[in-house]
Amino acid sequence: MAQEQCNIRKKSKQYRRRHGRRMPRNLEVVNPDAAGIDLGSAIHYVSVPDDRCEEPIRHFGCYTPDLQAMAKWLLECGVTTVVMESTGVYWTPVFRVLEQQGLEVLLVNPKHVKYVPGRKTDVADCQWLRQLHTFGLLKGAFVPPNEVAEMRALWRHRKNLIEHKSKTILQVQKVFTQMNIQLHVVLSDISGVSGMKIIRAILRGERDPNVLVRLVNKQVKATHEEFVAALSGHYSDSQLFILGQLMAQYDSLQQQIQECDAQTEAYLSQFESKADVKSLGLHPKKSKRCKSRKNEPHFDLRMELFRITGVDFSRIDGVDCLTAFSVLSEIGFNVDAFRTEDHFVSWLGLCPNNQITGGKVKRRSTRKVVNRAATALRVAAQSLCRSKSYLGALYRRFAARLGPSKAITACAHRLARIIYRCIKYGYEYVDKGQQHLEQQHLERSLKSLKKLANKHGFILVNAETGECVCA
Repeated sequence: MAQEQCNIRKKSKQYRRRHGRRMPRNLEVVNPDAAGIDLGSAIHYVSVPDDRCEEPIRHFGCYTPDLQAMAKWLLECGVTTVVMESTGVYWTPVFRVLEQQGLEVLLVNPKHVKYVPGRKTDVADCQWLRQLHTFGLLKGAFVPPNEVAEMRALWRHRKNLIEHKSKTILQVQKVFTQMNIQLHVVLSDISGVSGMKIIRAILRGERDPNVLVRLVNKQVKATHEEFVAALSGHYSDSQLFILGQLMAQYDSLQQQIQECDAQTEAYLSQFESKADVKSLGLHPKKSKRCKSRKNEPHFDLRMELFRITGVDFSRIDGVDCLTAFSVLSEIGFNVDAFRTEDHFVSWLGLCPNNQITGGKVKRRSTRKVVNRAATALRVAAQSLCRSKSYLGALYRRFAARLGPSKAITACAHRLARIIYRCIKYGYEYVDKGQQHLEQQHLERSLKSLKKLANKHGFILVNAETGECVCA
């Protein structure tokens, strides 16, 4: 029994040493000047301490004058910190108005405060939030600065435009299938150069398959006969009308993406330069590590990222310019908000979530986190399956031992740590090669065999040289 208590005390000391804080023994008032806000689509309920106002609970509208009146009332009540739940996008204007007035605003996860029975009204919710924040029981979520939030909004909007464009291509393919034009069978991508030429020729009135096949690029693998058979369909006036409108929609989305890219480039040019782009050397179009992709921006994104951060993220295997900017648009161009790498990967949801009860680990699976940066890193990790690099060999080793899904998470975890170090310390990533991982595995295996042989009183001998390899 005494040994078990000693082990418990030792584990608690290790926990405090690792996390740098002690568990509270009693509830102490940490934020006496706290207020809680329950957000809604039309009305926001606000609670302040009872001794600050005769009416400590008030409600305000969602209009800007109402939000300014709310901030004025909070300052009159001596409030210095405010807590609210991240309800949809209703929190965004409230957060900005209160922040501009000099108030400290904490945005908390609704899951952390909702599992308490008996609070089913807006008034009770705002009181409960204020009470929890008064005792320092809530932790604010990461909210990027305003300039990063604007850049993130542009990048997210661009992603939505690309998704709409891909849906339009699927509808075009559906129209062709109804007319029995099997263009998607002979072309892997009907939105490519050859596919677009054929579609626009059909809209101009061309119906002869022998004429349409001349528009196909010579690098296409399908034969001339296969194309003639695939383009011999039953043209319908109604379907051709729908096809014309879909292509007009496709062209409009393409134009909007170009305008969004121009706006993003102009916004990135406002950030301070940390490196000279001439030191990067290769142009992104000529670099093998930054290959051209269909949906890449219409400006030199690699050059802009290198100028702002001083890091060439395309050197990291599996990470290209789009992946790097997808991560940077969510966190900004510095990682000061995350104290260590562990905090960063925990925010991404790429680390094990150990659930221990009764001294036993019940679950180790990662938390279900909806994070666009983590999704981009998972896609980058999945692309390492055939890479001849160190990270590619690491992915294949993880996949053989844990399975593909866990291997993707583990490699995304590794990529997140590399990106964190590159941003914070300015490191330049250098690939060690898959031979380095194999050598490490060989050394670990040999060390394990030596330990096992010494334990059982055996001697390891090299079969080729006859030399003893035991320590």
